[in-house]
Amino acid sequence: MQGFKKHYQEKIIPALKEKFGYKNNMQVPTMKKVVLNVGIGAGLKDKDYIDAVEKNLQRITGQMPVKTLAKKSISNFKIREGMVVGLKVTLRGDRMWDFVEKLVKVTLPRVRDFQGINPKSFDGMGGYSLGFKEQLAFPEILPDEVDRTHGLEINITTSAKNNEEAFEFLNLLGFPFKKQ
Repeated sequence: MQGFKKHYQEKIIPALKEKFGYKNNMQVPTMKKVVLNVGIGAGLKDKDYIDAVEKNLQRITGQMPVKTLAKKSISNFKIREGMVVGLKVTLRGDRMWDFVEKLVKVTLPRVRDFQGINPKSFDGMGGYSLGFKEQLAFPEILPDEVDRTHGLEINITTSAKNNEEAFEFLNLLGFPFKKQ
């Protein structure tokens, strides 16, 4: 499934070099990493819920998630220091490229009432974030096996220096941005 990486090398690098006037291939923006994050929220004390979220993330990414722990206690939210408050997976290399290809070609088209992704979700330094309200859009998750749905957040970190470069890079990769 190395279609996206090959497409990047053959089509995207020359297009971005021409548009932004880069002198060599190392200046062209590329993806550094993709991070998937799930906040536990209401299921803080439910061990089965945390295990289910962990299995879902593992199925989606093919990699074991890391538990994120609370750094300090917050009594209003009933959170104590050291409690599991979320899970995350960081993808790099071939797994990252495969995941992004699956995201663009399979997952996003499966989202209900999909109108495109928000072109304003860039962070100013070449990063892009998007969220899913439920994990059912991913083909690895079978609806019959899901007791409780959860959302997840995807952060794509690129080597682009600004939003314009990052937008053009992701647009050429095939990300379905909404028309402005």
